[in-house]
Amino acid sequence: MHHALGNTIGKLANGIIDNAATMATKSHLRNGNPVVIAVSTNDGLSGSAENIGKLLNRNNYYFVPFKQDNFITKPRSIVFEADYIIKTLELALEGKQISPILLGI
Repeated sequence: MHHALGNTIGKLANGIIDNAATMATKSHLRNGNPVVIAVSTNDGLSGSAENIGKLLNRNNYYFVPFKQDNFITKPRSIVFEADYIIKTLELALEGKQISPILLGI
């Protein structure tokens, strides 16, 4: 599992492998293993939304459910919900995405 910021999400979505996290992800995917992402980024509902969508549509990527961070002071920010990490990992090992991915406040 990787706690992913917008920069890492963008790199993974666009095939940029230039650090330990992206290299480990590439290795996991090459071997058919699941990659669980716990996303936390200030632009998740703006600039990073497209890249999150790309990864949601690819095989072997699984997301820990996330929610809007603070809709008043950071309206485009999202954070993962830590209470769902274990269940997300368990389901990813079965090839299933936990649902729902997007949580309400």
